[in-house]
Amino acid sequence: MTDLFLKLKTHLEQNLPFVLFSKPGKRYVTGLFQQNDHLYFVENFREKGFVFAPFDGDDYILFPEEHQQIIIEMFQLEKEIPKPNFFYEVEAQVKSDFEQLVQEGIDDIKTGHFQKVVLSRKETVDLEHFDMETIFTRMLNSYPSAFKYCFFHPKVGMWMGATPEQLLKVRDFEMQTVALAGTKVDKGKENVVWKSKELKEQQFVTDFILENLKNYVSEEVVSSPYTVQAGSLLHIKTDISAKLNDKADLKSVLKILHPTPAVCGYPKAAAKDFILKNEGYDREFYAGFLGEFNINFVTGKSDYSDIYVNLRCMKIENRKANLFIGCGITEDSVPEKEFLETVNKSMTMKKILN
Repeated sequence: MTDLFLKLKTHLEQNLPFVLFSKPGKRYVTGLFQQNDHLYFVENFREKGFVFAPFDGDDYILFPEEHQQIIIEMFQLEKEIPKPNFFYEVEAQVKSDFEQLVQEGIDDIKTGHFQKVVLSRKETVDLEHFDMETIFTRMLNSYPSAFKYCFFHPKVGMWMGATPEQLLKVRDFEMQTVALAGTKVDKGKENVVWKSKELKEQQFVTDFILENLKNYVSEEVVSSPYTVQAGSLLHIKTDISAKLNDKADLKSVLKILHPTPAVCGYPKAAAKDFILKNEGYDREFYAGFLGEFNINFVTGKSDYSDIYVNLRCMKIENRKANLFIGCGITEDSVPEKEFLETVNKSMTMKKILN
């Protein structure tokens, strides 16, 4: 057991908060170990630390830099990742309920209430054994191109995830974000063909970001859409960069971007209202955001934020893993295919469980 996981074990025994995270393409893990069990929140957006925000509401949890012991540890990627033996079967009623929810979303789109809505479900997997070091190490090896994390606070709970989507990166006045949507299973083909449904879904996200940021940024640069791999899945991605007009605009920019059409819908207010009224469960921190806030923990530099959307995630409680999985719905959606998409996405977390 490494120094990092020895510290983690001690913190769990003492019921103290911690965060482990590893950025896309990096071979190190950053561990933040809070020295008290106080629950801090972002208040003026000038704080430095690690932020963990819910899908709905403005209570953004903060691990303040000044209250953390920081441990940074390198790791080696394993050539072969042991695959757990499992078979998860989704109940027929779960499938039926979700497909009905999707159909209700399609019906509302056709009546003109909104153009897109992202609908999700929660799935529970029993955990016979749960070893944090094993699970987190497996996640590091399985998803090198994702943002991997484990968050624990005794007053919030334990969350883990491997998200492919960046919400926002800021260095001084320079900012970057992405529009990410559309999902396919990677079948190893060289030429990936996207249907109009996925292309339309991704364009909603891009248009929303550009339109709503225009009063806060300048010198926008937008890439052409391209295919990106996230584990065994493929998505359509557009890179967007710009210059902030004022550093104080970080608060406004975050509130504009979150939640994006990629996790909520478009127009955002109407889609979010449909989600809150019809999904039938609390998303909590699923489809929220998390990451470094006004600081780079490796370099110690300020005026730096690196924040990700909390997708492909799960909440661990009472020897159960609660998985949160969703998909974007447009007028071209087919309920059965959308349910299958959630099944494919659920494998991101299921394949690292033992």
